[in-house]
Amino acid sequence: LATIFVMPLGGKDGKAVVEALDRHKKELRAEIARKVNLKYAADIRFRMDNSFDEAARIDALLRTSSARAPERAAAPGMPKDKSPA
Repeated sequence: LATIFVMPLGGKDGKAVVEALDRHKKELRAEIARKVNLKYAADIRFRMDNSFDEAARIDALLRTSSARAPERAAAPGMPKDKSPA
């Protein structure tokens, strides 16, 4: 089983795109087998690629004030204003 992650241009109508690809799965699988010169091709399934959305979500989380690194504590025996960089 091979999973193919797809993202439509503009990121819209993803569900419709995946449904259309699923409807033509047999033809696409045969074409892949021909182009790659395979005697047998794995079954294929299509899934939406949400990696860009997930990356944007993680980026937003990292930019929040709660995710910022706390100020470094001074090393033992050093005043707080002279902590190592």
